[in-house]
Amino acid sequence: MAVTMEHSFPDDFLWGTATASYQIEGSTTVDGRGVSIWDTFSKTPGKVKNGDTGDIACDHFNRFPEDIALMHELGVKAYRFSIAWPRLFPAGNGVREERGFAFYERLINALIAAGIEPMVTLYHWDLPQALEDNGGWSNRSTAFAFADYAKACAEAFGDRVKNWITINEPWCVSWLGYSIGVHAPGRKDYRAAVAAAHHTSLAHGLATRAIKSIDQSAKVGITVNMTNYINENQEDESLKQVVDLLDGNLNRWWIDGVQCGKYPETLLEAYGDLVDGLIHEGDMDLVKCTNEFLGVNFYSDSFVRSARPEDKTFREGSYLPLDVRANTSIPERFSGKLTDIGWPVTPHGLKDLVLRIHRDWPEIRAINITENGCAINDEPDASGVVNDERRVSYLKSHLVALSEAIELGAPVKAYFAWSLLDNYEWAEGYSQRFGIVHVDYKTQKRTIKASGLEFKKIVAANSVIE
Repeated sequence: MAVTMEHSFPDDFLWGTATASYQIEGSTTVDGRGVSIWDTFSKTPGKVKNGDTGDIACDHFNRFPEDIALMHELGVKAYRFSIAWPRLFPAGNGVREERGFAFYERLINALIAAGIEPMVTLYHWDLPQALEDNGGWSNRSTAFAFADYAKACAEAFGDRVKNWITINEPWCVSWLGYSIGVHAPGRKDYRAAVAAAHHTSLAHGLATRAIKSIDQSAKVGITVNMTNYINENQEDESLKQVVDLLDGNLNRWWIDGVQCGKYPETLLEAYGDLVDGLIHEGDMDLVKCTNEFLGVNFYSDSFVRSARPEDKTFREGSYLPLDVRANTSIPERFSGKLTDIGWPVTPHGLKDLVLRIHRDWPEIRAINITENGCAINDEPDASGVVNDERRVSYLKSHLVALSEAIELGAPVKAYFAWSLLDNYEWAEGYSQRFGIVHVDYKTQKRTIKASGLEFKKIVAANSVIE
């Protein structure tokens, strides 16, 4: 007889789902919305699979009442969504578009009426193109423009929104957008990427203060994407250095900045003259700030198998995220156990990660898992049912691991499943489905998948059965 075990969560644990503006909203030219870097990037030939764009996406701009009804049916108590900066400030300056503010007023009010708490992400990658034309995140002035935008949002919505995420995955903003070039704005400039890494940190500190100046009781945090870098060859000393630098580049840069007011020394040394003149006097005092939570996005562990000793500096290519794929490969033990986007399933990694955060940054009193999910591209069967059993397994195994971490003291307070809807998956276009609700992009029909129904049970019971 199979033995089952129930893993419970704290009574005040917050369950939610998550989305992002460009991935679901559509209506990219409606009501005065300005052009974003993803509008430009997606329309640049060869940048996005199949030439897909977010022009329509899930049509959430028009269908949000239906999507809120789905959330209500799932029983979630919170919804993490992002505001499209160019919908409020089309050129990223002080010129407002009131119709954009009105849209988010309607959305927030409808959520509250349905008993769903709004958790707002201010920046989930759709920078106004006008700011990018002036250097984007590689330009220091963008951090201050972002703080002005954050303050305007707090003024408009702060009486109803009490949980704010400033920037989503600043590593992706900086390195995928400005160094590797696989995300908008598609630049390949190491110096710009390092500058963006600092300016997103600075922007977070400035925005935190701007929000608090409007509502001292607001809960503010940043969401970072993290992984565990697993060293597959402990005897290789050069590989240990690679792992340390990769960990500093992805996992420690933003957290150390916010919590300690400093960046990893080994990383600054490796960057060399790329940081010359970048960090102004007083910057790190602004970067360091008090936050009520840390948002963490986790999908899988990473495995580092070999170094590239022929390269000696960042600019030559070693140790940079650009070369992670060259230095890593998924071990054979994961053969046949990958998600449809090609990532390994490592639920124990989520447990390891939040325990690591609790150990290395004990001053962080609340961790919110703001994204966790997988790409499984199952379609409805002949009866219209989406049996995404691999996603069910992924979801349950990660929640079991999370429950175990909480039992060991990790201060995890919330979990947001990524994603509510199948949506526009950035450079992958519509080729990958992460939703617990299936979307037929031709008809916009929504269908709750088996994983969504399982999530509903977990939320209702506040526990997961292994």
